[in-house]
Amino acid sequence: MSQPNNPLHGIKLEKIVTDLQAHYGWEYMGYNIKIKCFTDNPSVKSSLKFLRRTPWARKKVEDFYLNYLKQKGEY
Repeated sequence: MSQPNNPLHGIKLEKIVTDLQAHYGWEYMGYNIKIKCFTDNPSVKSSLKFLRRTPWARKKVEDFYLNYLKQKGEY
């Protein structure tokens, strides 16, 4: 199914979390998105587990990633 208006189409959640963590770090991510998986012993694995089960948190992370892409000029 084609999703031409969805800039996140084809981007895995793991890539989103990994890119954000590499660019901003866990502390900054936890400051901007108040979820425990970014502030309390964070890891990509634990973050993915939480975000896959929690739609509201995943939406916040995806929106944060879109802003990151806009700043890089890739969106």
